[in-house]
Amino acid sequence: MKARDIREHFLSVADWVNREKTVDRIILGDPEADIARVLVTWISSFRAVRDAAARGCQMLITHEPTLWVHANEIETMEQWPPASPKRRLAERKRRYADEHGLVILRVHDAWDGMPEVGIPWAWARHLQLGDKPGAVSGNSFQHRYDIEPMPLDEFARRVAARTAVLGEPAVQVVGDSQHVVSRVGIGTGCYCDLSTFLEMGCDVSIICDDSNWYWEGIQFAADNDHAVIRVNHGTSEEPGMVTLTDYINREVPDVTAEHLPHGSCFRLVGRLSR
Repeated sequence: MKARDIREHFLSVADWVNREKTVDRIILGDPEADIARVLVTWISSFRAVRDAAARGCQMLITHEPTLWVHANEIETMEQWPPASPKRRLAERKRRYADEHGLVILRVHDAWDGMPEVGIPWAWARHLQLGDKPGAVSGNSFQHRYDIEPMPLDEFARRVAARTAVLGEPAVQVVGDSQHVVSRVGIGTGCYCDLSTFLEMGCDVSIICDDSNWYWEGIQFAADNDHAVIRVNHGTSEEPGMVTLTDYINREVPDVTAEHLPHGSCFRLVGRLSR
């Protein structure tokens, strides 16, 4: 497989993606490179780039950006002043990938919407909410799952037990601890609009920390007596990276994929009790 063929595979099965505007592109490397081994991870950090090279992979598939902007990564980088910290680090990353013959492909838009195995479906299964949502938003990225009614904090503890597996042992909760919830909204990345969850009839939403600010969307939800559970972006999308790895091994011929876990982007550090 050529690098460009792998990109084409994802675009060919994702008819909801606008080919001209999608961020699903080869970010660094030669589109004509032969690819036999792929490393899949949530974000192409420098650590992930080095790991891919060390494992002898010809391609790193990332869900999130390589150069810290959502779209037009190379074009944006080239507008940064040459002496700026961002430009210098971006150039280092590009040189490292070139020196090791590494191609970096972003698979974002295709995987956010891939039915049954994409980000929101994989996240719901990891949270043990079920396989099929009870409702789906118009953009298809926000889902509602109906569960047995229970107090908010009891449900939040169940969520935390599942996020702990991914490196996030506690979740942030906004709302009355005894508020009974039964209609759970989940999204993908920035598609965690709280107004949409309310329109879908959700009474609690699990959102990520890259999609809502406390003074805006979260306070709006609180003023509507709508409970919110907030987790790290990397945590919420890690299950989807597992399904992406499995998909490549199953559906992309002559390519072997490995998964590099990322999980939560932070560690919790607190005072030691005496």
